[in-house]
Amino acid sequence: MLKRLLKEYEYYLKITKNLSTNTIKSYVTDLNEYVIFLAKNYLIKDPNIITKQHIRNFIGRLKRKQNTNSSISRKVSAIRSFHKYLLLEKLVSGNVATGISLPKKELRLPITLSIDEVEALIIAADGDEPLEQRNKAMLELLYGCGLRVTELLSLRLQDLHINMGFINIIGKGNKERIVPLGEEAQHALKKYLEEGRSILKKIPGDIVFVNNRGSSMSRVGLYKTLKKIAFRAGIMKDISPHTLRHSYASHLLENGVNLRMVQELLGHEDISTTQIYTHISKKQLQDVYNEFHPRSNQEES
Repeated sequence: MLKRLLKEYEYYLKITKNLSTNTIKSYVTDLNEYVIFLAKNYLIKDPNIITKQHIRNFIGRLKRKQNTNSSISRKVSAIRSFHKYLLLEKLVSGNVATGISLPKKELRLPITLSIDEVEALIIAADGDEPLEQRNKAMLELLYGCGLRVTELLSLRLQDLHINMGFINIIGKGNKERIVPLGEEAQHALKKYLEEGRSILKKIPGDIVFVNNRGSSMSRVGLYKTLKKIAFRAGIMKDISPHTLRHSYASHLLENGVNLRMVQELLGHEDISTTQIYTHISKKQLQDVYNEFHPRSNQEES
């Protein structure tokens, strides 16, 4: 019964909640683990038999398997959402997940690049070959617009309003936002569209970024491309495409942009997600102080 209800819940997330495919997949994967745990350890198939203790026991198992706090939080959020749905549909008499708290978040600051490192990365991507033009345009949008990987790779020609200086982005939950397009990004994008893309894209289609066969650029392809460019730029940090989004947000805040504005530009639903970048800025200030101030209590060499 729980397996069937999970399929119905998946349909609910897709049709009613209008969540992205990746988000739904994550929810279903986590809930499958939960449902299998209940069936294997307690032979539970009816949701009305589930108790708070069963959920706590599942969380305890996750901790014993050394899941991170962020992973456990994600799974508990999925469980709470599932039980809320069961109550909403009157499939249970009460919500046993109410009061189940999330583990304390681990504050892990994302890797960011300095402005000089971003410049070095973009210079390393420069060139007149079609793929080089594509790579530079992608980097300019990742950093200049703070795009998520999925947002970048799903861009279509009709989303671009280059002469007007903005692009339309469909973010998480199919929420649309308008993102300003800087001069450097406009220039790189125009050059790629007018020269490089027409050579790479030999069959009809409106996807903006394509690979050397003219097909849609993949996440793996983007990651490998960035790694090669970072190596050429002499950047030793373990960066990913998301590092450029982190750097975008961090640099905006460092230059005095309001936190709410950064939240809008990034497409964050909750401002607490954006606030992590204020911690980055504070840490950078502390690092500078520790290195250069004579009373920073650093040991003399």
